[in-house]
Amino acid sequence: MTAAPVIILEGVTKRFDAAAAIDDLSAAIRPGCITGLVGPDGAGKSTLLRLIDGLMVADAGRITVCGLDAARAAPMVHGIAGYMPQRFGLYEDLTVRENLVLYADLRGVTGAARRETFARLLAFTDLERFQERLAGRLSGGMKQKLGLACALVQKPRVLLLDEPSVGVDPISRRELWRMIGDLVDDGIAVIWSTSYLDEAERCAEVLLLHQGKLLHAGPPAQLTRRMDGRSFLVESEGHSRALLARALARPEVADGVVQGRAVRLVMAAGAPAPDAAMLGIAGALTVRAVPPRFEDAYVALLGQAAIRTAVPDPAVASPTESGVVIEAHGLTKRFGNFLAAADVGFAIRRGEIFGLLGPNGAGKSTTFKMMCGLMRPSAGSAAVEGIDLYRAGSAARRRIGYMAQKFSLYGDLSVAQNLRFFASAYRLRGARRHARIDWAETEFELGPMRDATARDLPLGFKQRLALACALMHEPEILFLDEPTSGVDPLARREFWRRINALAETGVTVLVTTHFMEEAEYCDRLVIMAQGKVLAAGEPEAIKQAARTAARPDPTMEDAFIAVIEAPRRPARAA
Repeated sequence: MTAAPVIILEGVTKRFDAAAAIDDLSAAIRPGCITGLVGPDGAGKSTLLRLIDGLMVADAGRITVCGLDAARAAPMVHGIAGYMPQRFGLYEDLTVRENLVLYADLRGVTGAARRETFARLLAFTDLERFQERLAGRLSGGMKQKLGLACALVQKPRVLLLDEPSVGVDPISRRELWRMIGDLVDDGIAVIWSTSYLDEAERCAEVLLLHQGKLLHAGPPAQLTRRMDGRSFLVESEGHSRALLARALARPEVADGVVQGRAVRLVMAAGAPAPDAAMLGIAGALTVRAVPPRFEDAYVALLGQAAIRTAVPDPAVASPTESGVVIEAHGLTKRFGNFLAAADVGFAIRRGEIFGLLGPNGAGKSTTFKMMCGLMRPSAGSAAVEGIDLYRAGSAARRRIGYMAQKFSLYGDLSVAQNLRFFASAYRLRGARRHARIDWAETEFELGPMRDATARDLPLGFKQRLALACALMHEPEILFLDEPTSGVDPLARREFWRRINALAETGVTVLVTTHFMEEAEYCDRLVIMAQGKVLAAGEPEAIKQAARTAARPDPTMEDAFIAVIEAPRRPARAA
């Protein structure tokens, strides 16, 4: 027998000024399962979670949580609901234990109950070893675990998680899922907001929002089944990025992403399977039907109107040579006794997309900053176009466009003011300055938002603005540090189509990412852990090295986890 809902939403509407963040939404959430909350930036996901938790009051409709009116009995709702906000909401200048103490004080958990709860949560999250570490010095995955522990100081009947896996590596994501699975087994109702559609696919039910409206409520498989017969894996003799660009220009193709040496295509409703004639391929073409994914249905339902096929910057010249343009030799960085990076080395060719992967705390960002010239190594060297980054750093940096992990533009300035500032910072003058600003506003569709304050932009537009500023001076090299963290799937597609187009013109890209499907776009990559390079090569080769009898066709995530966990396994006896 199906359990009675613990959360009931009836005609819920919430407006901010004239816009409806939530528009006449009705749904029911059951206990003992995970309900996924998905949708593009600005869909209303965070607003809905705050309404359920009683942190906001709806303009119309009614929300009941375990029989309590969320608006009229908000303090009582707070007592039975655990809420983990999207942004790290803990105190970074307090230790792990001090944060737990604070939340226990707020929840009235004292004495023996507190000691028992702390012991259970520290073991549950594997944070016992880090009790005295400042929260601000935790890795991304550890911060998320601490946030979850604080939300569970008093065992909730309802757990609301707003993007808990943003910026978290695949291993930590799996650990979070394991922990939440244990809670679900205890009958807790969990709402998990996520931008990872593979996570949504694992949920018992999904609420799909768009512009505040509920487009789908029910098991994700219901939506996925609509896509039967429309998904194909296509491989040609040429480069997968070029094949994808060619395919996306065809009206018969609804969606496409790079998947190693192949391209995964979703055909429009009623369109035939792709073939060489349709795609304009002269050579051999291998086409294989594959099962649809929830992501296919998501993109088809929301429509491709939200995704523009990127136009290469006409000012960037086509590549004339394919030599090495970025080199790292024995890069090492110590912070006191801590070795953040150890003897890291690689070479990146012109027009190549090169990925740096690794779990939180692996040394990726440290290596990345050394490669940008933002941090001097303790040992080793790095060069851009043959220019030593630490002897002639300014000359090298003029060739680099940099997009930071966190939104690094000026939040108090408008879109137009940020563009003008970066144009001046890159010493653009006169007609060229005006032309580049006009190009950025047109290419990234920033014109209608030019007077908006940067910090108030939706995340997808913040990303567009950051990339536009990084490209303002037409760099030959682009450094991207987790550029799509927290961005919805449609915005990620748009972003990568731009990056692919730039790479085709000869721009060299160094990128760090926790999205394993983005690693598939890389020509080559390295996987790091504890400051060391554990694996290097083409994505397909790294996946094949992880193949086993039990896992004959490993995903990039499977391969990543296999590489990271291999050093931890005991060696077999000879």
